[in-house]
Amino acid sequence: MKNTILSACLAALSLTACDASQLRRPQGLLSSSPNRLTHRVSPSSEAPFPTSPGMPSPDEALPETAALPMPSEPGAEALPRPEDLLPAEPADTLSLPHEPHLYPVAHLDRARALREEGDLSGALTEARRAVHDAADDVDAAEQALEVLIQLARVSGQKQLAAEAYRELAILFPDGSEPLIQQARLLLELGDTEGAFRAAEAALELDIEYPEVYQVLGLIHLAAGQPAEAILRFKQAVHLDPYHGYALNNLGLTYLRTGQDALAVEALAQSAYLLPQVGFVHNNLGLAYERLGRYEEARMAFDTATRLSPGDLKARFNLQRLNREARASVDLQALLGERSSPGCPE
Repeated sequence: MKNTILSACLAALSLTACDASQLRRPQGLLSSSPNRLTHRVSPSSEAPFPTSPGMPSPDEALPETAALPMPSEPGAEALPRPEDLLPAEPADTLSLPHEPHLYPVAHLDRARALREEGDLSGALTEARRAVHDAADDVDAAEQALEVLIQLARVSGQKQLAAEAYRELAILFPDGSEPLIQQARLLLELGDTEGAFRAAEAALELDIEYPEVYQVLGLIHLAAGQPAEAILRFKQAVHLDPYHGYALNNLGLTYLRTGQDALAVEALAQSAYLLPQVGFVHNNLGLAYERLGRYEEARMAFDTATRLSPGDLKARFNLQRLNREARASVDLQALLGERSSPGCPE
C-alpha cells in the first residue's frame, strides 16, 4: 500500500514539473533573461538570418534615397512607389476628351450659342471639345483655338489663352504673331521670364517686325530695365515711325527716367498719331507739367478726360493742376496786396 501511494506521488510531482517548465519557458522573453533575448535577436554565424530574395540582410544599411529593389523571382511584380499612387494630372488643359457621338456634333456652334446666352463656362467646354475633335486637321484646330482664346480672354482665364497661343505657334511654326500674343499674356500674368522667352522666339522668326521690339520693350520696362526698354522702343519706332503705341511707351520710359524734354517730344508725336487714345494725352500732360508748361498740361489732361471719362488718373491730374493753379493765383494776390503802398508789414 505504501509503495502504491509513493508511486502515485512521484507521478504527480513529475507531471507538475512538466507543466511548470512549460510555464517558465515563455519567461525567457522578459527583460529578466537578457541572455535568451540576445540569443533570439542576434543569431549565431552557424544559423544565418533568413532573408527574402532580393532584400538586404540586417547587417546591410539601406540608403535613404534607394528605391525598393525589384524581386528577383521571375514573374514577380514590383512594389508600387509612392509617386505611382498619386492621381495623374491632366496632360492637356486645352483638349477635352469626350465620349464619341452617334452623329457629328458642331461643338464650335454650340460654344458660340452658349456664349450668346452668357454661359461662358459651357462655351469653354464646347470649345475644348472642338480642339479635341480637330485632331490633325490644322484648319479645324486653328478655328477651335481662336474661339477658345476669345472665350478665355472674356472669362479672364489668361493662362488658358496663353497656352492656346502656344499651341497655335506649334501649328504655325513660321509665324511670330502667336508667340507675341503669348508673351503679352504671360507679361500680364507676371511671368516675365516666360514672356521674354516667347518674345525672343518671335524675334528669331522675324527680326523686322516692329511689334516684337515693342513687346520686348514692355518686358524690359516691367523688369525694371529702362535703358534696355528705351533701346527696344527705339528699334520699334525705327522700323515703323508711325507706331503710336511704341512712341507712347518710349515717352513714358523717358518720363520715368527724368528725361522730360525727350518725353514731351515722343509723347507729342504719339498724341498726334493716336488722337483718340486718352491715356496718351494724360502722359503728355504729365510731361508738360514736368517742364513747367502748365497751360499745355491742363489742355492735355482735359483732352484725356473727355476721351476717357472713366480714366481716374487723368481726372485726378486735371483737378490737382487746377487746385495748384488757384493756390498760386491766391498766393500771388496775397503777396501783391502786402507789397502795395499803405499795406502794413
